[in-house]
Amino acid sequence: MDADTLVLCNIDELFDREELSAAPDSGWPDCFNSGVFVFQPSLETHNLLMQHAVECGSFDGADQGLLNSFFSNWATSDIHKHLPFLYNLSSSTIYTYRPAFTKFGSDVKVVHFLGPSKPWHYKYNRQTGSVISESLTSDSQHHVSFLDLWWKIYDESIVPFFDKVQHVAEHESQEQTISCRATKFWKSSNSSQEHKQYLPVQEFSEQTLEITLPILIPEVTEKDVELAFSVTELSIQQKVKEPSAEEERRKWEEGRVDYMGKDAFARIQEKLDRFLQ
Repeated sequence: MDADTLVLCNIDELFDREELSAAPDSGWPDCFNSGVFVFQPSLETHNLLMQHAVECGSFDGADQGLLNSFFSNWATSDIHKHLPFLYNLSSSTIYTYRPAFTKFGSDVKVVHFLGPSKPWHYKYNRQTGSVISESLTSDSQHHVSFLDLWWKIYDESIVPFFDKVQHVAEHESQEQTISCRATKFWKSSNSSQEHKQYLPVQEFSEQTLEITLPILIPEVTEKDVELAFSVTELSIQQKVKEPSAEEERRKWEEGRVDYMGKDAFARIQEKLDRFLQ
């Protein structure tokens, strides 16, 4: 599912569909719209799809053209793989068959905000519970209602969730410890100083921070020493200013996501697990 879709009800029944199941595109119904589709994860299919992308490319320069070219028999092979239009309704389209929208519009399961203007590009008035835009007209009233619903869900459910996650992140940053460069564990002889052992610290250059407190580690036994490893590449760095919650949110909305760093799925999963505990 695309990020610009809005699920209005439970759609678990889609898991009973076969690959490749999708709804027709409103602009060219012989092609399916790739905003919502059912597929079966497969390395073989992935490799074939990558090969097809290199050899044939995409006729629209995006994923929909590539997928329709690869699954080229979708339109005629099996009608059971055609999802009802209710699973991928374009909110911004002005439908020429208005009686159909009037009759079936209330049964929509997934709304798709096609086009360059996404819900997060609009301004939202919390007092009136509606979006603010001069470009919206009476002809797109159903589009306005879907935008209002998107913002209502975002404002009442997502914003508080982000605030809690940000609070957890700020709490974690306060608990960060200073690391140092060391070459090996120093096993001291039996001493009477509460059996504490110290990690030798090398002298740091003028560009690094000065450590004034001793760094203690628990008592290490012979067995522990055999399993211990040498720490050679740890360094002290000045703390980088953490971006505010608003800055982080703006990066996400603009598509500037650090998928390989702090926004990696594993990091997000860890925060969600801690939050839900």
